[in-house]
Amino acid sequence: MSDNPSFVLKAIENVVYEQRPIPDIAPDQVLVAVKKTGICGSDVHYYVHGRIGDFVVNDPMILGHESAGIVSKVGSNVKHLKVGDRVAVEPGATCRACDACKAGRYNLCPDIIFAATPPYDGTLARFYCTPADLAYPLPEGVSLEDGAMMEPLAVGIHSVSNLGNFRSNQSIAIFGCGPVGLLCMAVAKALGAKRIVAVDIVPSRLEFAKEYAATHTYQPISPNDGESKLDFSRRNAENMKQQLQIEDRGVNAIDLVIDASGAEVSIQTAFYIVKSGGTFVQVGMGNPNVTVNLSMLMVKELVYKGSFRYGPGAYPLAIALVAQGKIDLKPLVTHRFKFDDALVAFNATRSGKSEDGKGVIKAIISGPDVAVEEN
Repeated sequence: MSDNPSFVLKAIENVVYEQRPIPDIAPDQVLVAVKKTGICGSDVHYYVHGRIGDFVVNDPMILGHESAGIVSKVGSNVKHLKVGDRVAVEPGATCRACDACKAGRYNLCPDIIFAATPPYDGTLARFYCTPADLAYPLPEGVSLEDGAMMEPLAVGIHSVSNLGNFRSNQSIAIFGCGPVGLLCMAVAKALGAKRIVAVDIVPSRLEFAKEYAATHTYQPISPNDGESKLDFSRRNAENMKQQLQIEDRGVNAIDLVIDASGAEVSIQTAFYIVKSGGTFVQVGMGNPNVTVNLSMLMVKELVYKGSFRYGPGAYPLAIALVAQGKIDLKPLVTHRFKFDDALVAFNATRSGKSEDGKGVIKAIISGPDVAVEEN
């Protein structure tokens, strides 16, 4: 059968709808009828640039990887799922045999098959095939749209909980109020944060962050003419600490910093903001070549970690926090599109606003046979 309409990237800024074969499934796999898919910045980056670092789109590729749907077919060895189950799809299948997989760091598997990362197809199609253990049942009250949001929420959980070891009554500062930054704030709030400081250069984003999860906000000052980035970052940090009464130690210190912006000055500022002995997790992707103050890293004995996707336990915790009402994903979905309007959705996400001028936080595309409002 070939009744599988798919949204395919052919080349830079060249996307088409194609009929693709319905995938065959192995005994340990399930076929998911995709109903909701969120657009990630990486999807847009491939659409606009045709590559991310060493991952280059050389052949046509189906876009999308933040998806949820309904099980359409189950393999003979699958016992925990049945046809009709609503599931969130974790989009990275690993080898399960390498050192990283065996050490419980499967996101570092060198042979990972990650949806919409060249050369592998993504989920913006009627059907997607996945290992059964990467299809997570959605509890009653958790919508398919929520299910599509579990992928970026898992990124937040991996950064804040798994890597940042964030605990109740601790304080966190998050640079960047895009979807990942906001979800990091939501995770910190759900885990019982004492103080959540949101940092961004756009006032409207800070306003949303304060309404959504942040307890405090900070808009960076402007650099002086001819001022180096490091000098500006030091001055910006001092202003931030004075304005928010942040200290290097004690109850007013910042235990964990998450950079979800990728901006060099944010990274530099964060080194001054985080407490002595604190933790810094880098989740935002920007210019890979940045200047940092290594003496701060050593003298403050900071823990500096990179965050890449998500690992064991992130999806189950994401689903649990939403099911328990501790995280509300609905306010983040600002735009919804039909499958036939996927290109409009991509362009809105690319520009940061839709044709009516409304700012985009997260856009969701419905499956080929799904009404936009259907959850």
